Amino acid sequence: MTPSTLIVPGYRGSGPAHWQTWLQTQLPDSRRLSGVDWDRPVIDKWAAAVTREIETSSQPLWIVAHSFGCLATVIAAAARPDKVAGVLLVAPAEPERFTMQGARGHGSQATAGIHDRIPASGLGIFGLLIASRNDPWMRFATARQWAERWELALFDAGPVGHINVESGHGPWPLVLELYSAMRRAMRPQDSPVRSPQQQASGGIAVTPLMRGQLRCA
Repeated sequence: MTPSTLIVPGYRGSGPAHWQTWLQTQLPDSRRLSGVDWDRPVIDKWAAAVTREIETSSQPLWIVAHSFGCLATVIAAAARPDKVAGVLLVAPAEPERFTMQGARGHGSQATAGIHDRIPASGLGIFGLLIASRNDPWMRFATARQWAERWELALFDAGPVGHINVESGHGPWPLVLELYSAMRRAMRPQDSPVRSPQQQASGGIAVTPLMRGQLRCA
């Protein structure tokens, strides 16, 4: 049975021009997270919504998350790694940009962030983190540290902003290529012997487009 795909947008959601909306049209088995207020990024509520999707799925879920959605996803996935086929995390947001009540705003500088809610060790799942070199929501070095902690492969996307509509990421063939490569890598009958490139990328078959950008975390 083919696992289904859960699309988890970030703070303020993914509008019609966003790459996540485009990706959803390319994946017939996909659905979008529901049951959250996109304008109120409350980590426990969002993580609970992702957890419900994982728990109620009749098959292991693939999860494609962006920004704040990545934070909610790792919390939920770490709790039930047996029900997650794999994760693709794109441009995670910095946990300290948020408090337990939502996005950090004026007057909340003294309020604790959500760093302590985020798993600090291996998630126990297959996955890839795509990071930008000039992401205003998380420094590349920090994204690399999270990839190492979560034991995920890291893809260096270059200086491409927050990988959203504002940075020009509407239809985005690369994310579909990476996602498809991940799913193929989880079908051992298709490639019973992994190449050195696959071993260095967590099992993901490296294409010419990816080569030089994929790093093993």
